[in-house]
Amino acid sequence: MKLISWNVNGIRAIVKKNFFEFIDEYQPNVLCLQETKAQDDQVQEALAELKGYHIYSNSAEKKGYSGTAILTKKEPINVFFDINQTEHDKEGRVTTAEFDDFYLVTVYVPNSKTDLSRLDDRQNWDAHFLNFLKELESKKPVIVCGDFNVAHKAIDLARPAANYNKSAGYTQQEIDGMSNFVNAGLVDTFRYFYPEKKDMYSWWSYRGGARFKNVGWRIDYFLVSKAFLPKVKSAAIHMEVDGSDHCPVSIEL
Repeated sequence: MKLISWNVNGIRAIVKKNFFEFIDEYQPNVLCLQETKAQDDQVQEALAELKGYHIYSNSAEKKGYSGTAILTKKEPINVFFDINQTEHDKEGRVTTAEFDDFYLVTVYVPNSKTDLSRLDDRQNWDAHFLNFLKELESKKPVIVCGDFNVAHKAIDLARPAANYNKSAGYTQQEIDGMSNFVNAGLVDTFRYFYPEKKDMYSWWSYRGGARFKNVGWRIDYFLVSKAFLPKVKSAAIHMEVDGSDHCPVSIEL
């Protein structure tokens, strides 16, 4: 079973590029999307020609902003949205699908903003989201994937020294937030398989030819409950796939 996560940076834009060809080539059983930047009806319209998938989307109240979706060949037992926190549930950031053996959660974690003005809100989010995941995990294992908007360790970005405590996504507070997920028993699948592998990134700035030079950040993850780890056969980052400022990441069960 192949699960893929991709921040598409606008579903209506990417379907005009390589999106359907990507699905044909990679054949995901489940595809989780972040930053759909569309209302639910617009997501359905953009994906109208896609056959064989059940489509569930969660849109922000603000139009053209945020948003997540799960596209799955197998119909889930249940699908629900958000994390039951009023201050966080207006931006379409979380979609959860329940399957027989696990919960699959896809997330678009709030960015702390260039001036770090949203850093306090981000820390609040991380704490509430972890509580949400642990509550799910009390019932069955969890797979959580998406854009976490943080490079966890120095190996996860091209220029750690230049960005540490200066750039959103690599402040100590955000690093600690990610460590809290890991310390709570959620395993970073890519680093489990490739603890020392360098120059593997999932996001590049559009500025300065960053992608061509591979000056990137690994901010897209698949985390799984420790108890579920034996079922994960592989993890990958698909840096060869363009169409967005992020590339897809995946695991195989």
